[in-house]
Amino acid sequence: MSEDSEKEDYSDRTISDEDESDEDMFMKFVSEDFHRCALLTADSFGDPFFPRTTQILLEYQLGRWVPRLREPRDLYGVSSSGPLSPTRWPYHCEVIDEKVQHIDWTPSCPEPVYIPTGLETEPLYPDSKEDTVVYLAEDAYKEPCFVYSRVGGNRTPLRQPVDYRDNTLMFEARFESGNLQKVVKVAEYEYQLTVRPDLFTNKHTQWYYFQVTNMRAGIVYRFTIVNFTKPASLYSRGMRPLFYSEKEAKAHHIGWQRIGDQIKYYRNNPGQDGRHYFSLTWTFQFPHNKDTCYFAHCYPYTYTNLQEYLSGINNDPVRSKFCKIRVLCHTLARNMVYILTITTPLKNSDSRKRKAVILTARVHPGETNSSWIMKGFLDYILGNSSDAQLLRDTFVFKVVPMLNPDGVIVGNYRCSLAGRDLNRNYTSLLKESFPSVWYTRNMVHRLMEKREVILYCDLHGHSRKENIFMYGCDGSDRSKTLYLQQRIFPLMLSKNCPDKFSFSACKFNVQKSKEGTGRVVMWKMGIRNSFTMEATFCGSTLGNKRGTHFSTKDLESMGYHFCDSLLDYCDPDQTKYYRCLKELEEMERHITLEKVFEDSDTPVIHITLDLESSSRGSDSSESIDSLTDLLKLTSQKKHLKTKKERNSTTASHQNAREGQEVYDRGHLLQRHKQSNSDVKDTRPNEPGDYMVDYFRRQLPNQGLV
Repeated sequence: MSEDSEKEDYSDRTISDEDESDEDMFMKFVSEDFHRCALLTADSFGDPFFPRTTQILLEYQLGRWVPRLREPRDLYGVSSSGPLSPTRWPYHCEVIDEKVQHIDWTPSCPEPVYIPTGLETEPLYPDSKEDTVVYLAEDAYKEPCFVYSRVGGNRTPLRQPVDYRDNTLMFEARFESGNLQKVVKVAEYEYQLTVRPDLFTNKHTQWYYFQVTNMRAGIVYRFTIVNFTKPASLYSRGMRPLFYSEKEAKAHHIGWQRIGDQIKYYRNNPGQDGRHYFSLTWTFQFPHNKDTCYFAHCYPYTYTNLQEYLSGINNDPVRSKFCKIRVLCHTLARNMVYILTITTPLKNSDSRKRKAVILTARVHPGETNSSWIMKGFLDYILGNSSDAQLLRDTFVFKVVPMLNPDGVIVGNYRCSLAGRDLNRNYTSLLKESFPSVWYTRNMVHRLMEKREVILYCDLHGHSRKENIFMYGCDGSDRSKTLYLQQRIFPLMLSKNCPDKFSFSACKFNVQKSKEGTGRVVMWKMGIRNSFTMEATFCGSTLGNKRGTHFSTKDLESMGYHFCDSLLDYCDPDQTKYYRCLKELEEMERHITLEKVFEDSDTPVIHITLDLESSSRGSDSSESIDSLTDLLKLTSQKKHLKTKKERNSTTASHQNAREGQEVYDRGHLLQRHKQSNSDVKDTRPNEPGDYMVDYFRRQLPNQGLV
C-alpha cells in the first residue's frame, strides 16, 4: 500500500490494498432496529447514484439515508484489537522462536573510552583443520538473490547448536537484527568470529549482534572478529564493544554497557580474494556463571521495537489525535514502512499555511543510533510541553522512522534485500526494487505541491568520526547568502548542544558519488535546508562529555535539541538568526584570510584591503581595519547563550545593548535582502501574535566581536 492520495487538510487518508469487507457491517445492520439506526456500505445498493465503494457508509437516520466516510482503520499491523504484524524474513533464513528483549538503562556516569596501554596483542589465526567450529550460519547463502518471504523465515526444524558439556561457549544470532556467521574455538578461552556480510552481497561487514551462553565467571575470554573491511575505525580511537547480561538486568536493572580490555583494531592477513581485512580483538570476564549475554556494535533497535513504540502511540487517546500513523509502502519482503504525520488537527484551510518538516531514519539498518535519535525526537514532539505544542501548531511533520525494515530484520549493516544501498537510489525509477525511497521521494514531491518544506533531515550513524554533525549541500553557485543560510541551522544546533554536536565537523558539498542520496535529491527538488545528520557510534570529544561514549539517553537528547534549534531558527524575533548569519560571514572571512596567507606572498596590508573589497567578505558595521583585529577575532569564542542563560538574562542588561543590536540587525537585514533578492526565503512566515509569547526568548548579550 502506498500513500498515493493525500487530502489538502491534515486528515489525509490511505487506502489499504485489501479493502475491508462489508459483511460484518451488513450483519450489524440486519440485527439492529432498522428505524433506530442502520448502516450499509455504498456498494450494497444497485442505485447508480452511489459509487461502488466500501469507504462510504450509509446511516439511516430520521427516515432517510445519510452518507458519511468510514472512520479510518486502525494502524495497519499495529491494531488496538489485535497483535503486532509479524516480521517477514527471506524464506530460507533460520529464526529461533525465542524473542530477544532488553531493558532500557542509562549508566549513572558517562562511560569512558578505552585508552590503549601499548601492550595490546594482535592475534593472527592461520587456517587449521584442528580448530573446532562451534557456530556456523550457512542458511544465508542458499539463494543468490531475494526470492520471497515468510513470517518467521525457514519453516523446517532448526539446526541446534552442539550442546557442549565442557566449558565451550555457545553462540546464537538467528534472531531479529542478529549477525554472526561463524565462530571457531582456537584455544580454551579464545574464539575467532566472522560476521556475515549483508544478504545477497559479499561486503559491508560492520554490524555484529550475537548471544553467548555457557560461560564461567572470572575467566578472561578473548574474542576476535576477523573480517572487517574498513581501514579506519572508531575502535582505534577508544570505542568499546557493548555488552548485555540478562542476570545483571534482572538482579540490578543494568542494561547495555561498554566493556572490554586489550582492545585493538588492526590489519590482518589478506583474504582469499586478495582484499585486506581488519580484525577487532578484546578480552572480557563475564560477571556470572551460566548467564545469557549479548555483544553488539551499537545499541540494538529492531523493527519489533518500532512497532511496539508505534502501537503505544496508536493506543494513546491523546497522542493519536495529533499523530496519524499510516503505511507508506511495503518492502520487498512485504514488511510495512510507516509514515507519521504530526501536527495539530485543523478543519479549516489554515492548516495549508503550515510549512513542513521531514525526518527519516534507518535507511542503513546497522546505524541503530539513528533510531535512538528518532525516538528522542518523537518522545519530545509528542509530549505535553509548551514548545512541543507550539511546534505542532506551527508545522506539519512528516516522519519515516525506519526506511529499511527488511535490512533491520535480517541484521544487515547497509543494504536492503535488493543487495543495494538505498541511500544511493533516490533517483531510481525502479519502484519495485527500492519501494521505500521511491515512495518517500514521491511523498515529498506531492507535499511540496501543497506546502513549503523548510527542512529535510535524514538520520545516520558514522563509523569513523566522533561527535554528531551534519552534511549539507553547497549553494555557493547560486548566491552568497544562500551559501551561508544553509549553515545557520547546524550552527544553532551546535550552540544548543555544544558537548555533542560539532559544527566544525559539518561539511557542505555535493560529491558526484552522493548524487543519489536523500540529502542531495531533496535539495535539488527545492528544499534548501536539506541535511544528513551523522551520529558517531562512539562518543564525544567536546565539553564535559569529552572522552566518553554516548548512551541511548545522549542520542535521544539530540531529538530534543533538534526541536529546540527549530524553534530558534523560526523565532519571529530574527535577531539570533542574523547573528548566526553574521558569525558565519566572519568565519568565511577568516577562512579566506588563511587561504590567502597560505597561497600568496602579498604584503599583509594588501591582503586586508583586498578582503574588505571582496564580494565574499563581510560588510558588517564592525569593520576590521587591521590584521591585529582579524587575528584577535580568531581567538574569541563566539556563541549564543544556552536556554538557561537566556532565561536568566536581566531585562536591564538587554536594554543596554538594544540600540546597537537594532542597528546591527537592520544593517545586516538590508544587506541580506539586497544579496538575496532573487532567492525565495525558506523560513516560515511570521506567525500571529498568539505565537510570539512562546517563541520569544532572551537573546545573548555577548557581541560577536
